[in-house]
Parts: sequence; structure tokens; C-alpha cells
Amino acid sequence: MLLVMMLILFCLTSSVFKHEMAKAESNVSDGLTLDLVRDSLIRQEDTIVFSLIERAKFPLNSPTYDPSYTSIPGSCGSLVEFIVKETEAIQAKAGRYENPEEHPFFPDNLPPSLVPHHKYPKVLHPAAMFVNINKMIWDMYFNKLLPLFVTPGDDGNYASTAARDLECLQALSRRIHYGKLVAEVKFRDERKDYEPAIRAQDRDTLIGLLTFANVEEAVKKRVAKKAVTFGRDVQLGDDGNKGKYKLDPAIVSRLYGDWVIPLTKEVEVEYLLHRLD
Repeated sequence: MLLVMMLILFCLTSSVFKHEMAKAESNVSDGLTLDLVRDSLIRQEDTIVFSLIERAKFPLNSPTYDPSYTSIPGSCGSLVEFIVKETEAIQAKAGRYENPEEHPFFPDNLPPSLVPHHKYPKVLHPAAMFVNINKMIWDMYFNKLLPLFVTPGDDGNYASTAARDLECLQALSRRIHYGKLVAEVKFRDERKDYEPAIRAQDRDTLIGLLTFANVEEAVKKRVAKKAVTFGRDVQLGDDGNKGKYKLDPAIVSRLYGDWVIPLTKEVEVEYLLHRLD
């Protein structure tokens, strides 16, 4: 009798173990876990802060954004538009936009990739490919954020200025569109809560499910601290620059509070509204 009970217990334990292993293998195979998503978002904060610090080295350099300044054959936009379009075209040929985490600002007529296709894990619903809010990010960056952290003036370094703008734009776009992955992992964890709101196309309920005020405050404080840490001049001996930063930490906190977090939620909601299609 004891032997029989031990065999039954072994079988049950083995079954549970295999089930948990299968779940773990599934998570590893598609690469999507909450911890991985969180770690990526934190690393992307570093990239954004550093890119803003690099852009802050240059003054506004307004001719960079003036369509009448350039006379490039075949181009009717500003210098920054020309550089972004041409850079994206080259990167598209190198396969950048085969990666579902990357989103072009000028997606129309991008050339196809010329390199072997990498088999990225298919972790997102096919509806994800239609969510691209880079027009909103472009408007936010140039019309709202940029005037807050660059000084007035013109030093003539227009191409370098546009190159730094491109780095900021791509870092912000990657971070904000990462909301698709955030939404997917939250949907998987709480499917029973999300499905009714998705079926009802209830944006307000989805926003409520996606919002964690304490987490958002922690993010704003963390990015401000990173701006303090990364943006302080390093000197040997006495710190004569205490309190002087290359990038105002309050602006970085505002960037996340006013734009990055709300725009990420916009991506999350747009993705989730079609998650059951």
C-alpha cells in the first residue's frame, strides 16, 4: 500500500514538474518574461539620458529644421528630415526594421533588407506591425521637448545636430513602442481581466489596468537620478561643479511623466484593442 501511494505521489509530482518545465521552456523560447521586459526598459533609460546629453552639447541650430535652408536635389524637407530618411534607408538595407522592436519615422518606400533575415522570436500578435506612433513622437520631440533642454544659438554644426536628434528619436521610439511587449506580457499574466475590456473596446478600462502610479513615480525618480549621475562633470579633488548638470534632471523626469509614459500607454492600448483579432 505504501509503495502504491509513493508511486502515485511520484507520478503527480513528475506531472507538475513537467508542466512547470514546459511553461519555463515556452517563456525562454519566445523570450518574453516580465523580468526581461523590465530589465530592457531600465537599460533603455540609460540610452535616452545619454542621447539627450549628447544633443545638449549643441545649441538649437534652427537652420537644421528650416526647409528653406537646404537645397538638396530630390529633397523638399529640412536637413534633419533628409538625414533621418537617408539613414533609415541605409539601416533598412542592413535589416534594422526586420526587428519588430524597431520602427521607422518614414516607413513609406523603405528599401528591402539586403542581408540574411534573422529569425526573431514571434512573441507579439500580428496586429503589432500596424502600431506606429512615430509621428506623435516626432512632434513631441521637436515641438515640446527640444526647446526645454537646448540653449538658443547657432554654431553651424547642423549635420552633427541632426545626427544627435536622430539618436534621440530612435531611442525614444524604441522605448515607447516597447509598450507592445509590456502589453503582451501583462495580457498573458491577467488575460481574464483584459479580455472583457478588449471585446468591449473599452480604452478607459484598459488604461486603468495598465496604470500603476507607484511604478510610474519610481521610474520618474530613477531617470532623474540617472541624469544627475551621468550629467555631472567629473573632477579630481573637490567637486566644484556640484549641482551643475549637462542635462536638467527635472526635464528628464518631466519627459517620462508628460510624454514617454503616456505615449507608451497609447501604444499598449492600440495593441491590446486588436489583441483578440
